[in-house]
Amino acid sequence: MWKISSPDLAFPLLETAKVMARRVKAGILWVLAAGALAIAAGRFNAWLLDNVNLVFHEAGHVIFGLGGEFIGILGGSLMQILIPVVCGVALLRRGDHFGVALCGLWTGQSMVNVAIYVGDARQLALPLLGGEHVIHDWNYLLGRLGLLEWDRFLAGMITLMAVLTILASALLGALALLSDQESRNVRGPE
Repeated sequence: MWKISSPDLAFPLLETAKVMARRVKAGILWVLAAGALAIAAGRFNAWLLDNVNLVFHEAGHVIFGLGGEFIGILGGSLMQILIPVVCGVALLRRGDHFGVALCGLWTGQSMVNVAIYVGDARQLALPLLGGEHVIHDWNYLLGRLGLLEWDRFLAGMITLMAVLTILASALLGALALLSDQESRNVRGPE
């Protein structure tokens, strides 16, 4: 029967697992960042988190709807951006900088989705949940504010903020992985 009882024998196995975990994290970071940027560039129509974002968007209408019609309609887009931000803040409080980076990528990707919706305010081409007789959130919101002709400009600004969020989050994730590697190199075997 084989036993690993010596710390010297266990250490290489533990280090190998840690290296593999960092590589998996780096792969996840790269895939999410590249995917979110591809959506922002108009290369993808759908992404991993779209259905998750949709659930939070629709829940936002219900929750914020308690504040009235305008706030309720705005609440869909607000909620779909707020949820990943709140998750990021919770992870930041735990000191999980890599998790914060992933939530930042999620936030950026969600912002891209909102930008696409804002940019469709006049065209009304996106298929909406509930059929053709439902209110297009951003047509209503921008129409009420007298800003309907600004839909494309606002969508561009939201996309720009999303891309900056995605890039900053990818950088944070890479720095978190590097920092994790360096702290392990300084401490040595535990």
